[in-house]
Amino acid sequence: MDYSRGPEKTWVYGALRVRDGQAITMTATSRNSAFYQRFLQLVEEANPAGDIYVITDNLSSHNSGSTRTWLEDHPRIKHVFIPVGACWLNLQEGWWRTFRKTALAGRSFGDRDHITHATSVATDQLNARSRPWIWGRPAAPTRRLRRRYVYVL
Repeated sequence: MDYSRGPEKTWVYGALRVRDGQAITMTATSRNSAFYQRFLQLVEEANPAGDIYVITDNLSSHNSGSTRTWLEDHPRIKHVFIPVGACWLNLQEGWWRTFRKTALAGRSFGDRDHITHATSVATDQLNARSRPWIWGRPAAPTRRLRRRYVYVL
C-alpha cells in the first residue's frame, strides 16, 4: 500500500499469521527487494519455530534475483505466489481492510513518521484483540421460531 503527501511516499508492508491473527507491519520509503527482504527478516524473527509459508502476489521485488538468493540462505521461508487476478485467495486482504480503517482512514499525515506511528499503534491494537482468520463467510445463525403452538387433545 502506498500513502503519500507530496513527492514523498511511504509503503506499508504487512504479514498476517492466520493461525492466531497476529500481524507484523513495517513502513519503508521504497517498495524494492531490499526492503522486502528486511521485512521477511522481521517475519522470520517473529516466528522462531517451523517452516514459514509466505503467500504473496507476483510483484517483481518478491521474485527478484536478490530475493531468491536471500531465500536460499533462509530455507524455512517458502514462497507461494497467488494466481494473477485471484487476490481473494489471500487472507491478508481482509486484514488490510481492517487495518486501513483503523490506522489510515480519514486521517491526514504530516510526514512519514506520523504514518509509521499510526501503523505501529494500529498493529498493536489489532494484535491485542486478534483471533484466528478463517476463509469464507461465517455460517448463518439458526432461525428461532417466534411462537410455538401446543395442541392439547
